[in-house]
Amino acid sequence: MEIKNLMVTGGSGFIGSNFIRYLLKRNDFTGRIINADKLTYAGNPDNLKDIEKNCPERYRFERADICDFQQMEELYRRHDIDSICHFAAESHVDRSIKRPDAFINTNIIGTFNLLEIARANQNTFRLFHHISTDEVYGSLGKEGLFSETTPYRPNSPYSASKASSDHLVRAYNKTYGLPTTISNCSNNYGPYQFPEKLIPLIILNASGGEDLPVYGDGKNVRDWLYVEDHCDAIWTIMKGGNRGETYNIGGNREMENLAIVEMVCDMLDEILEVDAQGPRRNLITFVKDRPGHDRRYAIDFSKLRSELDWVPEESFESGLRKTVRWYLENSEWVARVKSKEYQSWIDEHYGS
Repeated sequence: MEIKNLMVTGGSGFIGSNFIRYLLKRNDFTGRIINADKLTYAGNPDNLKDIEKNCPERYRFERADICDFQQMEELYRRHDIDSICHFAAESHVDRSIKRPDAFINTNIIGTFNLLEIARANQNTFRLFHHISTDEVYGSLGKEGLFSETTPYRPNSPYSASKASSDHLVRAYNKTYGLPTTISNCSNNYGPYQFPEKLIPLIILNASGGEDLPVYGDGKNVRDWLYVEDHCDAIWTIMKGGNRGETYNIGGNREMENLAIVEMVCDMLDEILEVDAQGPRRNLITFVKDRPGHDRRYAIDFSKLRSELDWVPEESFESGLRKTVRWYLENSEWVARVKSKEYQSWIDEHYGS
């Protein structure tokens, strides 16, 4: 499959920026990437500053809102887009509980706009790949795995909005014949993740001697996937996946939240040494569980393995160690994205 002009929505975010970096290193991708990102709190232009400088002929950034149909249609036509890899989404469960309206607008209406634009240009359109989550399936008991045939049972406004967008993408394939693929992934971790998420939050709090908040009893289980493995799986699906199909992407590593927090503490004690406060595990603080907190997710990615010969390369331990070191070595990036002045700087330099 030859892609000439790929629009990556949300390309300045955590997974999107890693995907753009990954793709521009590939020998089997020779096209251009147009990164369309609204630059909300989790979209960081610093994530791709070096790419913008070093790859001006193959990479272009456009500040754009997928909820603005006319703006997205204009970008589509101006850059002669032939494929879309759709990352752009509101993605934090806690935020969805407080402000569900933003999730409905971005994750449902925004996806609908992109599908409509692609449908209007169907004669030249190659592929719409939609990035989704295992949270659409709801919660598992102690046994079993989510497969592509697991019924959807979302339990938060975030997962409900992603389930809705999944259904829209599938419907556009079945109704209009639009070439689509969908991937539902497990929890990602790695460089450039916004500090509100579990692993970077714990790394930064623990390295700074701050409390480490753990919801409930800390026994909630997630399947963890290193972000570069996720990027590799996405590209594998885009190249070889059957159109109209959904593929689950997992890291083959189930972990309790508390166990992850303890691993991060132990790694930091080793790297930074133990200070006067004692082992960083002493900083763990259990807090009230959040509403609708799913107990366990676990992914069966046997379809992706058997059909497209994909498996993750990174072990959880090696990926976590890389992640810990990245955050320790990029304190300037962390301070910048956490600063109150950062959004004002973005608006000044990229337009509000």
